[in-house]
Amino acid sequence: MTTDKAKAISLKALVDKENNRVIFAESDVDFTDVLFSFLTMPMGTIIRLISNHNKPPTVAVGCMNNLYESIKNLDMRCFRTEACKTMLLCPRNDAAPQNKRLKLQIDDGELPRYFLCTTECTIYGHKLLSLYPNAVCECGRLMNRTMNLSEKTKKLVFDARDREVFVKGLNQFIISDELQVKPSSIEAGVSVLSKLGLTDYSTIEKYNYYNIDVGIDEVLTLLKCSLVSKKPLTETLLKQNSAPKFGKEDFDQNIYVESTVEEPESNVDGKIHVKLIVSKSKKIVCFAEASEEFVDLVSSFLTVPLGYIIKEMQSGFSKGSLTHLYNSVQDLDAEKYFKSNEHKEILISPKLAPDFSYENHPLGFEEGLHPTYYYADYSSYNSQLTSDGEIPSGPHCRSSILTIKDPKSHFKDVTRGGYVAGPVMFTVTDNLIITRISPVQSLSLLNNLKVPFSDIEERVVRVGSEKALRLLVASFVSESALTNAFLREPNPYFS
Repeated sequence: MTTDKAKAISLKALVDKENNRVIFAESDVDFTDVLFSFLTMPMGTIIRLISNHNKPPTVAVGCMNNLYESIKNLDMRCFRTEACKTMLLCPRNDAAPQNKRLKLQIDDGELPRYFLCTTECTIYGHKLLSLYPNAVCECGRLMNRTMNLSEKTKKLVFDARDREVFVKGLNQFIISDELQVKPSSIEAGVSVLSKLGLTDYSTIEKYNYYNIDVGIDEVLTLLKCSLVSKKPLTETLLKQNSAPKFGKEDFDQNIYVESTVEEPESNVDGKIHVKLIVSKSKKIVCFAEASEEFVDLVSSFLTVPLGYIIKEMQSGFSKGSLTHLYNSVQDLDAEKYFKSNEHKEILISPKLAPDFSYENHPLGFEEGLHPTYYYADYSSYNSQLTSDGEIPSGPHCRSSILTIKDPKSHFKDVTRGGYVAGPVMFTVTDNLIITRISPVQSLSLLNNLKVPFSDIEERVVRVGSEKALRLLVASFVSESALTNAFLREPNPYFS
């Protein structure tokens, strides 16, 4: 048996042969955990994974694909440190300790690495640890001494619960084609069938149960389809490969979000100023001229977990099938179906990974916490890096508790800055293509949009928490993020 085959998860799916669609699938904890883990994944990771997955369907997620490619193409000198660009293109997941236990893991990002300064600085000096290469210690030296993290003593006794990630025990679930997850029961099955207009058993004789193996490829396809399709199970399990690529006509409507984020005190009057170049007749933003503060905000969208975006979208708006998935997690009883209430919270209120936010961010993201790292040096023959344990001790042992070096700064700053170096100005298009500002390029953009000089006007907007949240959601669901976020009035009845 091949490794891929051994890791595959077997699903039992009720299939409508006549219409070639999946009615629902029966799942155990393994597949349900994989499905729920989508909500913990940062957008940059999702865009990287679906872009590198060379199998159809092709999926565009609002402006996120453009944003990701823009960051990839920006000169390294535009970023405060080398780590900043890496953090945006390969953002870390605060739920990584849980997700590494999934039976099928699709995140192929690098495992954490650990870098130290000299032994004396690590023991008696600045006592810093970097999780990214090429960091500069506060003493001015390069932190280029690599170490492996010592594993904790392995458990000697295992039980069935050790394979669980988020979902508890031997629970079974049924998953509808649009990713509504319910505890397995006759009532739940009948509910799905009733929504399809099926009223008695005689009408489902044309349906068959199939056992279908799901591997890494299928999970990646399901992730892609869940972003844009109302029938992701059918398109994944029956390999229809017909998930739509949503375009401007699908999103050219008002986006309604109501900020639940408190404005940082230092930013109450919207300190991020953006100049919009607007077409008066077309009522669109042609492009924006913005400083590094605005580009910091937009680029940070790649570090935001998917579940955070779905949470902030109003219930009346549905993007693909993700609203159904998120609402399913909310509706499931934590005591009955999750390992703990904390595991449910990881899914419905996912945090940014540690160090991925920054001071004065308009959305005030909550970060996860680093474990406590300890360094021990046993004379000249042995040294050790451990985490979340007792402080190492013993004969000839010198030890210290380490502080994590801010990867977005070479030296200790008064405030924790963002990702982009400044002062510098950028052009940001309506669909979030970011480039260094260029008059020639700006004229070219107006020409491509067929907007005459007489039709343009400049508008300056201040971006605080409410506009920042609208822009985040617009970048996820729209190909005209600036227009939707800044020109259109919010419509609470939009669905």
